[in-house]
Amino acid sequence: MKNILLIGVGRFGRHIAVQLSQLGHQVMAVDTNEERINEVLPLVTNAQIGDVTNEEFLRSLGIGNFDVCIVTISGSFQNSLETTSLLKELGAKCVVSRAERDVQEKFLLRNGADYVVYPEKQMAKWTAIRYTGDHIFDYMEIDDQHAIFEVEVPEAWIGKSVGEVDIRKRFGISILGIRRSGKIDVFVASDTVLSNDITLLALGEYKSLQKCFKI
Repeated sequence: MKNILLIGVGRFGRHIAVQLSQLGHQVMAVDTNEERINEVLPLVTNAQIGDVTNEEFLRSLGIGNFDVCIVTISGSFQNSLETTSLLKELGAKCVVSRAERDVQEKFLLRNGADYVVYPEKQMAKWTAIRYTGDHIFDYMEIDDQHAIFEVEVPEAWIGKSVGEVDIRKRFGISILGIRRSGKIDVFVASDTVLSNDITLLALGEYKSLQKCFKI
């Protein structure tokens, strides 16, 4: 369990609050809007209304006591940037800030953000990949070059073992697990026989995954 400071509880911030609550974290929510704070109260440990661009107000929250500070302010990039910078100056251990454009990501990283989330861009990429490949069931980006894909077993592999297919040697791809009837098995031996009732969780470089699974 971690202590989280969540700044901004608009739509995106509220979704984060829901997930943090389900994960059992202690969450302090802050926003300038009383109505949004009242809506999020059942989901968080504590909440305050205040101006996060005010250094004294931020200082009063005890920034150094939080494991992660998440800034999801939307509509005013200046406020987001100022808040991010102030958090770091006040001793924040980890600052995660939301960007809405590419240029914002660069400025946030230069001014105190340890990490930047860009939900619209990230979801657009996921949607484009997930729904333009008939045999792709899920996708998770690891970094700019690597990803995990959940894919159906290619027809030519059915009846063969993982060792026979040997995609690690041929493509540099690792099979992290298989999913059958909704359950994931991460213990995949070289003699595991591939069938059409499973999907593969494969990790590798984008180019290798695209080549291997014809994405």
